[in-house]
Amino acid sequence: MKIKTIITGSTGMVGEGVLYECLKHPHVVSVLVINRKPCGVMHDKLKEIIHKDFFDLSQVESQLSGYNACYFCAGVSSVGKKEEEYKHITYDLTMNFANTLQRLNPAMVFTYVSGVGTDSTEKGRSMWGRVKGKTENDLLKLPFKAAYMFRPGYIQPTKGLLNTYKIYKVLAPFYPVFEKLFPKYVITLEEVGKAMINSVLNGYNKNILECADLRKVAE
Repeated sequence: MKIKTIITGSTGMVGEGVLYECLKHPHVVSVLVINRKPCGVMHDKLKEIIHKDFFDLSQVESQLSGYNACYFCAGVSSVGKKEEEYKHITYDLTMNFANTLQRLNPAMVFTYVSGVGTDSTEKGRSMWGRVKGKTENDLLKLPFKAAYMFRPGYIQPTKGLLNTYKIYKVLAPFYPVFEKLFPKYVITLEEVGKAMINSVLNGYNKNILECADLRKVAE
């Protein structure tokens, strides 16, 4: 099977790491990244679209057909945001993007990165958890070939990449300790990327994947 994938968020840490794994993988033959600013990566497999408004994809729709995977890694922090604003940026934007891709590529596998603590009941105390939970739930209702919700906890960055957040650079040396003490809540960015690729190639028996599941799929 040959993977032709769309990646969002490749100017962030997770998206950059997933892009890095895709460009190395022999089964990934074509990658389209859609960003608000250039990702700075050049590769024979890679095509980039710079597009400012993810709520209106009409100008780029003609370039979004012919793909069988999407790795949706874009996201923002909920810190300092009210629920209505965070829901608009997180839920509304993601669903608009996903609905467009499903219409153009009904045989697509769609992967969404949420996180540990996402609330599938949509009723918990955590605002971001409720919003992410609703996003996951409604993505799973779309008639994609398959959809997977990734819930990593702490992600160990891939050495040498440019968009690693400062706090992760500080914490990176302690990863062996985190892995020993909290194996259910930590994973490497390399494993996240490989899990995305392998879930398309091989499928998985769960739609919501915690760190333990991600490791299994990455192997």
